[in-house]
Amino acid sequence: MGETFLIDVLLQRLHTIATDEQIFENEPLDKHTTMRVGGVADIYFLPESAAQMAQALSWAGELDVPVLLMGNGSNLIVRDGGVRGLVVALGERFSRIRVEGEELIAQAGASLARVAVCAQEAGLSGLEFAAGIPGTLGGGVAMNAGAYGGQISDVLVDAQVLENGAEVTLTRAEMEMGYRTTLPLKRGLPVLSARFRLARGDAQAIQEKMRCLNAQRREKQPLSLPSAGSVFKRPAGHFAGALIEAAGLKGLCVGKAQVSEKHAGFIVNLGGATARDVLGLIAQVQARVQAHAGVWLETEVRIVGED
Repeated sequence: MGETFLIDVLLQRLHTIATDEQIFENEPLDKHTTMRVGGVADIYFLPESAAQMAQALSWAGELDVPVLLMGNGSNLIVRDGGVRGLVVALGERFSRIRVEGEELIAQAGASLARVAVCAQEAGLSGLEFAAGIPGTLGGGVAMNAGAYGGQISDVLVDAQVLENGAEVTLTRAEMEMGYRTTLPLKRGLPVLSARFRLARGDAQAIQEKMRCLNAQRREKQPLSLPSAGSVFKRPAGHFAGALIEAAGLKGLCVGKAQVSEKHAGFIVNLGGATARDVLGLIAQVQARVQAHAGVWLETEVRIVGED
């Protein structure tokens, strides 16, 4: 069977379990990534429940249709040729949050910023670092996101993931959380929700700490231009931004993609950049830092799709 036929079969099946507002054909992914680059997805699907998500993934597997999981596209570069197959995006339809005593439970589509605010409003401390991270909880848990001395693994109790169509709970130890890595990330297991254990605190003091951290972020990071966040992982014993700046690469451009003049660890879209521009710039930065400092910068952003 041809690829187009299989896509059509999957579309027909999805329409039996979801509304038209959840299913999009040939959807431009530059609308759904913070870098604002990327081609179209054959199918862009917004599940409302774990059951819908499991069914979609099951059908995709049965039909041999490739699948890409994404949140709000904040740590993602989609190539200009787009993504073949099914994109499953967890967002507002999958974003419930509740507080139970000193624990907070949130679905994967909730933004990390909203999760941090909900904790603050409940007088719970421990997620202040997440207030300015531009991503969803699912992606944040999967990559053990962190900032300003805090990371998800500091407060995570457990996470629910989808494995072979079943909802499975993994404890923090079972998550195998390291620097920007976890078991779900390595095995491609979708994170459905997570539970955090936090500490009682003063809501106003927590809010002030979040305000200060966000002020630091605005001062140091190029938040006024589209980007995918920090492009490179922190090399052992170094900081990626400092290495890039020392190599004289601040402001370097390929097309409309630029190494930020404000923070060299970011690549920004000056307006009209293509994924080819961004990836070409990443390659130049890696080669020139390697030549200058003998350090290879590994990308932290996910790079997906076709040229």
